[in-house]
Formats: sequence, structure tokens, C-alpha cells
Amino acid sequence: MTNTDFTDLPVVVAGLGVSGISAARVLHGLGARVTVVDGGSGPGLAARAAELEALGVTVRLGDGASLPEGTELIVTSPGWAPDSPLFAAAEAAGVPVWGDVELAWRLRKPLPGTGEPAPWLAVTGTNGKTTTVQMLASILTAAGKRTAAVGNVGVSVLDAVLAEEPYDVLAVELSSYQLHWAPSLRPYSAAVLNLAPDHLDWHGSMEAYAADKGRIYEGNVVACVYNLADPATEALVREADVEEGCRAIGFGLGAPSPSNFGVVDGLLVDRAFVQDRAKNAAELGAVEDVNPPAPHNIANALAAAALARAYGVEPKAVREGLRAFRPDAHRIAEVGVVREVSYVDDSKATNTHAAAASLAAYRPIVWIAGGLAKGATFDDLVQGAAERLRAVVLMGQDRALIREALERHAPDVPVIEAAEGQTGAVAMTEVVRAAASLARSGDTVLLAPACASMDMFTDYGERGDLFAAAVRELANPLGE
Repeated sequence: MTNTDFTDLPVVVAGLGVSGISAARVLHGLGARVTVVDGGSGPGLAARAAELEALGVTVRLGDGASLPEGTELIVTSPGWAPDSPLFAAAEAAGVPVWGDVELAWRLRKPLPGTGEPAPWLAVTGTNGKTTTVQMLASILTAAGKRTAAVGNVGVSVLDAVLAEEPYDVLAVELSSYQLHWAPSLRPYSAAVLNLAPDHLDWHGSMEAYAADKGRIYEGNVVACVYNLADPATEALVREADVEEGCRAIGFGLGAPSPSNFGVVDGLLVDRAFVQDRAKNAAELGAVEDVNPPAPHNIANALAAAALARAYGVEPKAVREGLRAFRPDAHRIAEVGVVREVSYVDDSKATNTHAAAASLAAYRPIVWIAGGLAKGATFDDLVQGAAERLRAVVLMGQDRALIREALERHAPDVPVIEAAEGQTGAVAMTEVVRAAASLARSGDTVLLAPACASMDMFTDYGERGDLFAAAVRELANPLGE
């Protein structure tokens, strides 16, 4: 299927979540005959189904496996795994499967006066995607462009491409799930920030996960941006089929060679998009312009700057955009200082790669870790951080995996384990008090769990909120 005329087309939307509902509404508005399928049931799904059925959309709950007769296209929510029975039936019937990103890509409209749709500057990676895309959007805004952070963050990509007032350029965060289901995607420029094992249960292997991440480079026009500290990202660039003239642009924390971005004497520097790059460089701002100026966040800023410069943004706007940027909650955010000890919330560090970046930003650390490991191992993480650790407080279902790694690689680091079976505010209060008992003046108590949160908390947001509340209680025990 290559056209975008959906009039009377029988389409199945897989999943009744946010992206599924958005896709169903859009397709229905385009005249398609839409059936939404979802294997779940219950009052919440029934309420969502009723809203769509009132529009004339067919909804089938309790059966997400069988393919409705006559289906000519499936639009899937990102979380549906490739081995789902519905997709096996689609393959047998020759029915294509798109994600919401693929649908959005095909629905782009030409900008007035140009004849071309708004370019996409796309970002993926195991960690740092949201921050980098938001930095990029801030830079583009500082450059006077109508833009938004869209995709796996902020505005729905479908809503963005169909907006009544068109965007000049889009900063697009893409997950590996979304990339898997976006075969036609061809961004103007794109970045892969890093690669580490994640979501392997969905992809089946690290090789498949990396291949899906690498799709973001396909068809790039100006720049494929990669991480100089992560050779796997450069390997994906080498494998990509790009437009003639597209360049490989690296970013890293050292002094950059020609065609790369880096740091010189505390300054962010571009040696890629300048005249005579063998001899010249452009100053983009200072390390202090990055909030917070942790090493991994400086790398995020350089990646965002590289994409902005590939689009033609002037250095002044890069600096202004970085200065204006404020990170989301639960991303390496200081929530308080109590008795000369800093307390930092990086609850978003739900895997070992993210936790390693967070741990590298501080010294000495009382580390709060644990939760659901999602199949991860912790030897490399602990070994790399051992010399920075003052002490460790462990919590959660898979704490033993971290404790065993500490016994192997940091046997002299004191460890306290929170009581088992506790959840929510009670558990976090105990954890923070334990950390405070171990910390000394000048230390950082760092919540960077390296694990998912759902064994003890609703999500990583609640985990971070309760951490901040426990720190406030520590500072003001009488509630004054």
C-alpha cells in the first residue's frame, strides 16, 4: 500500500491506549472504516470504547489476536510486539502494519510557499532522548522557528503533522518500538545518542534492537549524528542508506576533530558546520549553559546542537536555547540540601545505562538503588561506580542482584537494605532516612535506581515525588 487516500479503507487499529485512540480518530476523520481491537477489558477500556463508538468507530475488546475480515491495513500502538498473533495473521494475509509514526509521516502536508513538508530532526537512543529533543526544540524556538517536541514526548506526532497552523520544523523523539513500525520514515537529520541492552524481551535480541534504532538514519539528508564514546552508534551510521552528501557528525566530551562537536576549555564547540573546518570552530555556548551540567547532559546538549546546526541554526540561538531549557522532573534534579548533603532525584534512571551516567556526575555518593531489574545484570555498573560510592541503600524486588554485584566489586562499601514488603511513602521514608544516616557533609544522596519502579510505586514519577517528599520531611521533621 503506497497511497494515503483512506476513504472507505478498512483499517484495524491495534490498541486502545493514547496513541491508538489518536490514530483511530484521525483515520475515522479521513474517511476510513476503522475497527479498534484490544485484548483487554474492564471499565476503563469500555469507557474509551464508548467514546469511539459514538463517532462510528467499531471497537472489539477482549480479542486482540484475530484479524477482522477484509482488513487492508493495521495501524499499531508502539507497545504491541512483532510476534503478536494479530501481526502473524496480517503477514499471512499480506496486510501491511504501520505504527502511528509511519501514519504521521505519510500524512505530512507541504508548508506554504515551499511545496515540502516540515523537516523532521529525529532522536533515538537507550537514554537521553526526551531531554535531547526538548533541548533541540528550545534551540529551534530561540532561532525563531515554530516547532515542538513531538513523538514519544510532548505533542502527538499525528497531532503535529495535522495541526491547523503548520510547524516549520519538528523535534521528534522516537522509541525503538516506533522505529520498528515506521518503514518509510526518512528524517532530515537524526541522532542515535547511545545503545545499551533494553526492551530485549520485545525485540528478541540486542541485534534486532540496534537494527530498529538504526532505522532512524535511513534517508537522512544532511547529518547522521552519532556518539563518539559509543562505537555501536557509528556502526549504525555506516550501515545506513542515506542521501548523497549526508555527513557523519560525531559528538563527544573531548576536543573535537573536524566534522565533530565537542568541548574545549569549558566551551561547547562545532567543527562540523563551519567554513574551513580543518582550521576553524564555532563557539556554541559554555558548559555552564547546560542545565544540569552533568557529563551525560552535556553530551545531550551537543547532540541537540548538532541537529540544530545541521538545520542551519546560528550559534547564538544554540546558546540561548540551552540557557532557556529546563529539564523535566525526575531527571538528575536536586530536590534539597540537608545538613550539607545534597539529595538528587534521578528516578528516571530505570536501567543500568541511565544509572551509570547519573553516578558518573557525582562523588562521593550514597546510592539508592533497586526495583524491577527487567533482566539486567549489574556487574559493569557497580564496577564502574565503585570508587565513587560512600554507601548504598537497596530496595525493591531484585535488590539481591545489585547486592551480589556489590559483594563482588565493592565489598568494602557499606550497604543497608530496606525492609521487604513495604511500598509507597512508607518505604521511601525508610530509604531516605537510611541514606541520611550514611551520608557525610559534602556527599550526594542519589536516587538512580537502575530498575523499574512498579514493584513498589505506581511509576518512576511517583517514586521520585515520594523521594522529594521524604527529603523535605528530613529537612523539616516537625512540618514547620
